[in-house]
Amino acid sequence: MEEKEVVQSLAALAQGMRLQVFRLLVVAGKTGLTPGAIVEQIDVPAATLSFHLKELVNAGLVTQERDRRYLIYRAAFDRMNALLGYLTANCCQGEACAVADRNSCSSC
Repeated sequence: MEEKEVVQSLAALAQGMRLQVFRLLVVAGKTGLTPGAIVEQIDVPAATLSFHLKELVNAGLVTQERDRRYLIYRAAFDRMNALLGYLTANCCQGEACAVADRNSCSSC
């Protein structure tokens, strides 16, 4: 992943509503969600949601697919993993990290 792409992805996630939408799509997994389902779960106006989804799609963090008359949005897990890989590529001074739990790196 190139630095420009990393900055674009982080900028998209640096807004509270977009972070909330992205996390919701991560939880939804490969099934994804329609905009209507997202609106119901996070109580956001449809026009506002549309703007934030567009930003997440432009950053490559979310995909959009048409299924008949519905749009399905999904987290782009490959992009998310590439971003996480970029951010942790040199963690622990280049040594392998054995993560003891979700919140700490045992060798750091």
